[in-house]
Amino acid sequence: MAHRLQIRLLTWDVKDTLLRLRHPVGEEYASKARAHGLEVEAASLGQAFRQAYRAQSLSFPNYGLSQGLTSRRWWVDVVLQTFYLAGVRDAQAVTPIADQLYEDFSKPFTWQVLEGAEATLRECRKRGLRLAVVSNFDRRLEDILMGLGLREYFEFVLTSEASGWPKPDPRIFREALRLAQVEPAVAAHIGDSYPCDYKGARAVGMHSFLVVGPEPLDAAIKDSVSQECLLPSLSHLLPALDHLEVSSP
Repeated sequence: MAHRLQIRLLTWDVKDTLLRLRHPVGEEYASKARAHGLEVEAASLGQAFRQAYRAQSLSFPNYGLSQGLTSRRWWVDVVLQTFYLAGVRDAQAVTPIADQLYEDFSKPFTWQVLEGAEATLRECRKRGLRLAVVSNFDRRLEDILMGLGLREYFEFVLTSEASGWPKPDPRIFREALRLAQVEPAVAAHIGDSYPCDYKGARAVGMHSFLVVGPEPLDAAIKDSVSQECLLPSLSHLLPALDHLEVSSP
C-alpha cells in the first residue's frame, strides 16, 4: 500500500513572493536625491538601475563576496553607477545618497507585506508545517522581516550572502535541507522566479511552487510547470499542497 506524501518543510523566497518595495526603485532614488539637492527623473533612474544592477550582478555575483567586496560596498557601487548612467557624474555628491539608500532599504517602512502573505504563513504554521527562508538577499533581511512582523514564522533565514551560494545553486537548497534535517521529498519551495526558485528547488529533488501573479506567463514556462504548481496568489498555496499530497503515490 502506498504511503501518503506529507510535506513537512516549506522554504520561501522573499522579494516579490512575501514582500515588495513600497515604491519603485527609481522613485526611491529620485526622492533621496531630491532631499540632497539633486533633481533626477525617477524614470531615468529606474532604467539606469536595471542596467547597473544587471552589470554588477554579472561582474560581481552574490555581492562580490568571493572577490573581496562586502554587500554594502556592492550596493553602494550599484547606486553610484545608477546615478552615473542617469547623468550625475559627481560621485562625491552621490555617495551620501547611496549610504542613505542602503540604510533605508534595510528599514521596514521601505517594504510592504504582499496581500495574503501573513495569513498564508499563519495557516501553514497552524497545519504544523515548518517554515524557513531561502533568499538571494544580503544581511539586512533578518531586520526587515523582524520589523514587518514576519520573522517569527520562520525557523531560520538562509540568505545567499550568509551561505555563499545564490539560488539556483543547489548548495543553498541543500544547506536549507541540512539545517532543517529533512529529505528533499518532504520539502517544497515557494518563489516567483522560474530559474532561481522553481528549477533550483526541483534540481535537488524538492517540490516547488511558482508564484506567477497577473502577468501573462511565458509559453516555455507554462509548458514546463504543471498547472497545480502555479500560484496566481499565495492564497492558492494551501489548496495546491492538498492536491500535491492527495495525488502523490
